[in-house]
Amino acid sequence: MTSPLDFLVPLFVPGHRPERFEKAAAAGPDAVILDLEDAVPVEAKDKARAALRRNFTDRLVIVRVNASGTPWHAADLAAAARLKSDAVILPKAENVAALAKVAADLGPEVPVIALVETAAGLANARALAAHPAVARIAFGSVDFCADMGCAHVREALLAARSELVLASRLAGIAAPLDGVTTAIDDAGIATDDARYARALGFGGKLAIHPRQIAAIREGFAPDEAEITWARRVLASGDGASAVDGAMVDEPVRIRARAILARVKAT
Repeated sequence: MTSPLDFLVPLFVPGHRPERFEKAAAAGPDAVILDLEDAVPVEAKDKARAALRRNFTDRLVIVRVNASGTPWHAADLAAAARLKSDAVILPKAENVAALAKVAADLGPEVPVIALVETAAGLANARALAAHPAVARIAFGSVDFCADMGCAHVREALLAARSELVLASRLAGIAAPLDGVTTAIDDAGIATDDARYARALGFGGKLAIHPRQIAAIREGFAPDEAEITWARRVLASGDGASAVDGAMVDEPVRIRARAILARVKAT
């Protein structure tokens, strides 16, 4: 059964800017992330927590709390639990013990999206993904680069991204969410990043600006050549056969079905 958290594009909105909540939802994301962490200055943390609400949309409403060990963490969890948010994003997810405490504080009705953004988090990604409270893994690629001292470029992050895809698959949860595209003035960059993430096995991508939503959907949508190929493969019958000079068998048909399913999803 598909999880309600197996979505494609969630959009961040600063928690201390409630006047933006409706606009974020109207932009058409699959989920709105009310952010209590990086988007909110220290002096506005209490205001952001008090502003949490979910009556502005029928879309999924997710809360990103501040990390375990920060002065705001406990109050953030309590506010998210009272809100009955559809999920909580736990930043700097690094160890199962801290994750288990978060899950206990939230209760069984609020699943966790574990945001992996440090070397320790990546090292423990398989254990985090396997925790019963975790519905999904997300990649905090910008923070990960800061922790590692590496550039925010594809070749530097390939191993990390591949590990998160593998960890999610081993745990039997939805494919992970890729990190943000920091460029907001060129939608084509977000589309290209989304296409790359899809090729690696990611199931969605975090958005930080409304104009990125359609761009990310475009990147995750199969192009006409892929759709045509998938239909030809599925029309080839059962067993081994040849399509366009290449052997086709059941594993190839599984990929073809996944491509056509993605057409419907996007």
